[in-house]
Amino acid sequence: MPTIRINDISMYYEVHGAGEPLVLIAGLGTDLASHSGIIRLLSQKHKVLAFDNRGEGRSDKPRIRYTIEMMADDTAGLLRALSITKANVIGISMGGRIAMALALRHPELVRTLILTSTFARRTRSARLPLRYRIGKMTGRGASDKSAQPYHAFARQLRAARNYDCSGDLDSISVPTLILHGKKDNAVPYGMAEELHAGIKGSKLIAFEGGHKFCYWECERFALVIEEFLNATKDELMR
Repeated sequence: MPTIRINDISMYYEVHGAGEPLVLIAGLGTDLASHSGIIRLLSQKHKVLAFDNRGEGRSDKPRIRYTIEMMADDTAGLLRALSITKANVIGISMGGRIAMALALRHPELVRTLILTSTFARRTRSARLPLRYRIGKMTGRGASDKSAQPYHAFARQLRAARNYDCSGDLDSISVPTLILHGKKDNAVPYGMAEELHAGIKGSKLIAFEGGHKFCYWECERFALVIEEFLNATKDELMR
């Protein structure tokens, strides 16, 4: 299995396809296996790097405080370890918050940003899924080594809730595409509009679905991303 030591953890990653690097950052409580359909489509034209964030999948799940900045530094460390000097970056939900932190902390690594079902400001609205509420009450975690135990989910959730880069959005200068579901109950569409207003020159495209629209509309999702990347490439060549 492809694992590599980054900062204080061992990270699991996979590379699919060939071409310009395209980094996929997963959301809260999801590992790279959850994105197999998206990876399959995007890897037809790009070298897709997907990985498990700290606290998820086959990456380490240390019992320490997690922050979005820490996970952005993990991503930067992985890119450098794999000799990827610049990449297009897709972040889904919490992964979008990690992607914004990556662009702010390590701008030299980011060519474009694609922010999906995500937001910039601090929130306390997220609710623990049933299996984690049960884990909290019983004190038991997941038995499968690759499954996410309660302690790791709780640390990811706390990191996601506490991150706020809403005051720094004007410092994001790379081409940015914002994709969001109109029926998103977890992250209301208005939060995508806030991102669009805060990131100069960004483009906002609405989908009809909810928070997980990218899984159910993955073909259109991949097509919109491809059109955006081609357009930004054309602009740079002018």
